[in-house]
Amino acid sequence: MELFNVYPLFPIEIVKGSGCKVYDKDGQEYLDLYGGHAVISVGHSHPTYVKAISEQVAKLGFYSNSVINGLQREFASRLGKACGYDDYFLFLINSGAEANENALKLASFHNGKKKVMSFKHSFHGRTSAAVNVTDIPKYVAPINEGLDVTFVELGNIEAVRTELQKGTYSSVIIEGIQGIGGIQIPDDEFMRQLRNECTKNDVVMILDEIQSGYGRSGKFFAHQYTGIKPDIITVAKGICNGLPMSGLLISPIFEAVYGQLGTTFGGNHLACAGAIAVLDIIEKENLIDNAAKVGDYLLTELKKLPIKDVRGRGLMIGIEFEQSIKDIRTKLLFDQKVFTGVAGTNTIRLLPPLCLSMSEAEEFIKRLKNCI
Repeated sequence: MELFNVYPLFPIEIVKGSGCKVYDKDGQEYLDLYGGHAVISVGHSHPTYVKAISEQVAKLGFYSNSVINGLQREFASRLGKACGYDDYFLFLINSGAEANENALKLASFHNGKKKVMSFKHSFHGRTSAAVNVTDIPKYVAPINEGLDVTFVELGNIEAVRTELQKGTYSSVIIEGIQGIGGIQIPDDEFMRQLRNECTKNDVVMILDEIQSGYGRSGKFFAHQYTGIKPDIITVAKGICNGLPMSGLLISPIFEAVYGQLGTTFGGNHLACAGAIAVLDIIEKENLIDNAAKVGDYLLTELKKLPIKDVRGRGLMIGIEFEQSIKDIRTKLLFDQKVFTGVAGTNTIRLLPPLCLSMSEAEEFIKRLKNCI
């Protein structure tokens, strides 16, 4: 049997990682400025994380959600305190798309409405409802079509107001910072007005913090720069540093009903142990403050270079060029040994582990200069 060929692959096999470095099978070291799509939050192979999941899997890796799992309760308490949402509820699942699916579903259960508002250039996942609220038509298969979605320009509060006043919308879903869309940051005042419009029109506000959350922006969640509180927050990626895990942070306005939501693997013992270790590391090593500090340095230095635009908060940064970035990114990877990501054809996306040091950031700037 062969793998189903859905990924264009670099001819590199990564076999080891440590902190913000990864190594291929030949022992070549690479500086990791992408963190495996923002998944590696506390660094590769952190000893605290390795110890926690090793000890847990030796005791119990999984049992079903039909019995008490004390690790889930411990993690929920810890997460609530860490992010400032200790009065919210937590539902654990496995992936970002699954988190958004459940958020959209829960919103519709709550107010009985069907229509959803999303934003142009958004990305929320590749499964049925999540892909419908993603503004990439080629990802939507015929079987996925049918959800009534309106895509509005990011920042256009008048369009939002006009639509929501129709009274047909169940929810609005928005990224804390658009990732695939090119590291586009919603204006703070727009976010506050959006929150007000949702409240006035009985529309559930869903904040997709799957990529922009968990300290990446220099705050626990990117929307916390605005002072608002959404009704549902979806998290994934950095939550467990590589083990599949995601969650919904759910406002007290919602009532839990048996059978409405469910999962087989979500919140399993192994993932919870890993997620608790991630919070331990973030707190003890002040990684959110580090993301803000090192991110500010990168943004400052990048703005000095001959490029079109630089956008971002913390360690979620987009570097936009006038031309296609294909050659630059290729040189970065194969000549300078740096992993980066993309957002469209002209933007390099940086999503390094939150432990990126100042010296590693300086080294990246040096290597980038060699490519432009």
